[in-house]
Amino acid sequence: MLKWLCFLWCGASTVALLVLPKFITDNNTSANTESASNSVEISGYACGYAASIFYLSSRFPQLYKNFKRQSTEGTSYMLFALAMMGNGTYGLSVIVVLPALAGSKQTFILKHLAWLIGSLGVLLLDFFVTAQFIIYRKNRSDKTSKKMNVPEVEPLLCEEEELSTF
Repeated sequence: MLKWLCFLWCGASTVALLVLPKFITDNNTSANTESASNSVEISGYACGYAASIFYLSSRFPQLYKNFKRQSTEGTSYMLFALAMMGNGTYGLSVIVVLPALAGSKQTFILKHLAWLIGSLGVLLLDFFVTAQFIIYRKNRSDKTSKKMNVPEVEPLLCEEEELSTF
C-alpha cells in the first residue's frame, strides 16, 4: 500500500510540475492576472500543507519500528541530530523575523504555517526518537555485544563511537 501511495505521489507531483508552469503562463497573459495569482498562491499553500503532512508522517514508521523492536540499532542518530538542527534553525528563522515586520504578524504566521508545522512538528517527533535512543541504549548494548562476533551484523558505528561525537 505504501509503495503504491509513493508511486501515486511521484506521478501526481510530476504531472503538477509539468502542468503548473503552463497554467501560470496562460493565466498571466489574460486580463485576470490577480485571479491567476490567487490560484497559484493557493496551489503553493496546498503543496506546502501536503509536504508538511508527508514530512510529519515520515517519522512515525521509524518511531513505531523502534518501539516494536525496543531498539534503535541500525538507525543513525546523526541523521536525526542534523535534521533537528536544520528544522530548529528553519523554524527559528521564520519566528525571528516577526518583530521586524511592518505588516500583520498574524498574516505572516498564517502564510508560513504549513512550513512551521512541518519543521517544528518534525523537530518534536525527532525529540521522541532521541528519547528512544536514550531509553533503548541498554537494550542496544546487550544485543550489540552478543552480535559483535558475527561480521555480517556488526554495526558500522558502535554506540560509544556514535554518542561520543556529540
